[in-house]
Amino acid sequence: MKATLKSAAGESIGTIELPHQFNEPVREDLIKRAVLAIQSHKRQKYGTDPEAGKKYSSKISRRRRDYKTAYGIGISRVPRKILNYRGSRFNWVAATVPYSVGGRQAHPPLVNKNFEKKINTKERRKAIRSALSASVLKDLVLKRGHIVDEYPLVLEESVEDFKKAKELLALLVKLGLEKELERASKTSQKSGRAKSRGRTTKRRIGPLIVVSKKCSLENAAANIPGIDVIRVDSLNAEVLAPGCDFGRLTLYTQGAIDRFEKQNLFTDNSSIILVQEKSTEKKMPAEKKTKPAEAQEKKPRAPRKKKVTEE
Repeated sequence: MKATLKSAAGESIGTIELPHQFNEPVREDLIKRAVLAIQSHKRQKYGTDPEAGKKYSSKISRRRRDYKTAYGIGISRVPRKILNYRGSRFNWVAATVPYSVGGRQAHPPLVNKNFEKKINTKERRKAIRSALSASVLKDLVLKRGHIVDEYPLVLEESVEDFKKAKELLALLVKLGLEKELERASKTSQKSGRAKSRGRTTKRRIGPLIVVSKKCSLENAAANIPGIDVIRVDSLNAEVLAPGCDFGRLTLYTQGAIDRFEKQNLFTDNSSIILVQEKSTEKKMPAEKKTKPAEAQEKKPRAPRKKKVTEE
């Protein structure tokens, strides 16, 4: 599959052949499974206090002639606590059991419950390749709600050196994504419990820009609403298909496409080239100054003088 190559000025330079990772059939089931596995790792554990509903005594004696006994009162054998009393007459109310007021919960949520879901490595890689294929199909991108004219697009590698947001905005407008930026900048207000938990507004998902390495473009796009910038080796199914909805509008740089080909990313034969840092050699401890061999020879000790005690 071919894509249009665009320069940093927004002009068409030519076409570029996309690597074999973009020829994977779109598998909705695999993408959904991979996204749910990622989201499960972010889920926060919760549970009740282990002592909730058990912080008071609800034991009653059932023996005859005990002071606090319920023998002969004609009440069921339900755990009870004292409500009030006068002399040897006690008024109890049910406690501790789940069906009583203030009692414990029958099957409370436990903190040690594990919400994490697992996915096989080959399935995860296949899901990413499937999401990559969906990201360059114009029909799926339009179906998701994005507004594009010419698609798919690959940007020149010099775009990664942009340092200001206005430079990136000018390029996106020249690429015909002005209406897409307006769509992504709109927010909607939430109501209900989300409002009291700091999630009052909801923003739409906008374009994704995939770069080859750490660059200044990541900071330049930080203030543009709806736009995300990610490195090619950090791609996952959730970024390419937010909310399990594949077909996100994605712009790739030429350097990112080269890394797909050279390193076979997200395939069974992938090889990520790690940047080797300069190895710091350990400094050998300085040799101690040694005295000449003649000085090292030990001199014989002189015999100790015996103390003479006067009688």
